Amino acid sequence: MKPWVLLDTAAIPGSTEVLRLLQRGSEFSIQLGHNELMNSRLSGSEEALADLACARIGARAGARLLVGGLGMGFTLAAALAALRPDAEVVVAELVPQVVAWARGPLAAICGPGPDDPRVRLRQDDVARVIRERPLAYDAILLDVDNGPDGLTRPANDRLYDGEGLAAALAALRPGGVLAVWSAAPDGSFTQRLRRIGFAVEEVGVRANGKGGGARHTIWLATRPLRATSSARRPA
Repeated sequence: MKPWVLLDTAAIPGSTEVLRLLQRGSEFSIQLGHNELMNSRLSGSEEALADLACARIGARAGARLLVGGLGMGFTLAAALAALRPDAEVVVAELVPQVVAWARGPLAAICGPGPDDPRVRLRQDDVARVIRERPLAYDAILLDVDNGPDGLTRPANDRLYDGEGLAAALAALRPGGVLAVWSAAPDGSFTQRLRRIGFAVEEVGVRANGKGGGARHTIWLATRPLRATSSARRPA
């Protein structure tokens, strides 16, 4: 088997950790320490994140999405394939080198998504983008870590605590969807979503789609069309 070749590294703002981009033949991997965050052979669950969310809102005229994390571009490509020509997709990517990788060594994998006229790339923390405007998005797709328990950056935890989820709820339009990718299920996160006021569906997906692979989890948390008495402000 061919050895992995290190192509580049990228510091994560607000963290002492470093991302590594590696290549082995035609296969690419983005790793944090000994943890593989993404692999070019395993795109199924990242695509499902967009497919499941867009199945609920993709037919809306002028749909507006926020994607947290560009990664290898699988989620973005799936969203663009499902959305209408009048849609807008804001991609918040904190690490500038990840965008450079998408247009450089990963260009054949990432495809033309970053330069699609419907896409607006922002080098920014998705948590800050979420808080900018209420009622701004029809869907928010989060794949910025290994799930609700921040791995790459401790500050990511604030996306998934009560305050962060309340901000996401406020940023969504009625009937909008917060879709969250995770490497594993988390019952406490499901309950936290419900306490904030979301209607929650938890979906199990495979890392390589119908081809199998590891089991991942996607939460689809929908903002009700009308406010309900069950919605609570975070403590």
